[in-house]
Amino acid sequence: METDTSKIWVEFSHKIRAFILKRVNDVAIADDILQEVFIKIHTKIALLKDETKLHSWIYQITRNTINDYFRKLNPSSTVVENEIAENIVDDNESMNNIVKGLHDFMDKLPEKYCDVLCKTEFDGLSQLDYAKQNSLSISGAKSRVQRGRKMIKDMLMKCCHFQFDKYGTIIDYHPVSCCCCQQYFEDHPEEK
Repeated sequence: METDTSKIWVEFSHKIRAFILKRVNDVAIADDILQEVFIKIHTKIALLKDETKLHSWIYQITRNTINDYFRKLNPSSTVVENEIAENIVDDNESMNNIVKGLHDFMDKLPEKYCDVLCKTEFDGLSQLDYAKQNSLSISGAKSRVQRGRKMIKDMLMKCCHFQFDKYGTIIDYHPVSCCCCQQYFEDHPEEK
């Protein structure tokens, strides 16, 4: 596969850095991990056979690199259960369909909820900074995030039947019906 790592850097570095910062909460360490992630991407890009899986592959490398960092800090500790669960989810091809469908769900949200989730969950903006940028109280911003998350969860629960492990992590799913996400807003017109 001939993929230009400089293009990958331009497209993913900001998002990956935000992803790392949510887990390590230290800018210098996050930058070090980001650099290590891109070294791995650059040296192993030829191993990626299916370009459609680039996004999942990059985030798998990122999670593994973060886990390696925490293992080095405390060699006797085990990997956090949530990180293991995230790795299982990404390895499962059918679960990747949920991630792809998330963008469709986001498009169905009212503008204010889509905006707050995109900026705080995907772009790495803190809820406090979002509140300041949008002239909201911090509790108003947090409330929007919670409502947006609940809408997404409700849409997912109407579309699919999920199987959870004992930690509440999704381990399998199957669709219940097609295009039922729009039904959420028909059932909850006050959210529009």
